[in-house]
Amino acid sequence: MERKLILTQDGSHSVHVPTSNLSYHSIYGAVQESMHVFIEAGLKTLLSTKQEIRVFEMGFGTGLNALLTFIESEKEKKEIYYNAIEAFPLGNDIIEKINFCEQLNRTDLQPIFEQLHDCPWEKNISLNSSFVLHKTKADFIQYNTDEKFDIIYYDAFDPVAQPDLWNLSIFEKLFNMLLPNGILVTYCSKGIIRRAMQEAKFIVEKLPGPKYKREIMRARINK
Repeated sequence: MERKLILTQDGSHSVHVPTSNLSYHSIYGAVQESMHVFIEAGLKTLLSTKQEIRVFEMGFGTGLNALLTFIESEKEKKEIYYNAIEAFPLGNDIIEKINFCEQLNRTDLQPIFEQLHDCPWEKNISLNSSFVLHKTKADFIQYNTDEKFDIIYYDAFDPVAQPDLWNLSIFEKLFNMLLPNGILVTYCSKGIIRRAMQEAKFIVEKLPGPKYKREIMRARINK
């Protein structure tokens, strides 16, 4: 699959897939979108109530969500177990050019960003004393786990491009992966997706979206 590095409007990089005209992040800003959806609307809602947080990311991609979560873990002194799944990892030709650390004014974290990508798959890797990363190379449709999580970053390509990742059976699987009072956050706010989440027994709320996007969704479980 051909992939190219692109520059988004906030100055941060994303990846574009020419054959399908899909981008890994919003063209209006990769960092600002990920911060808004996954950190502000997701992770930060748990930081005040939990010392240890278990994160599952659907779509490791560029590693941006993992890097931003690492920064919050470091800042808030929280312990994070970060489990991410990715079917098509990026090559080093793209990874070595990504400018996230520069854009975040955290060039000191460039070795951590590189380690996020370079560390072995299918193993628990400690990036420091409070952040453990586990990457799985697999298709989520075939993926099964007995592990449970406090929060799911649902960052698959949009439902038009990947309809098999946005149906009822997928959301039932995701529901069962969450711990009591767990949450799922996603950039997608389509009505058909909201109804699939609700049918899977999620309690769904729409929230204001990042720049140039009206809404995002956060789904909770109550069990």
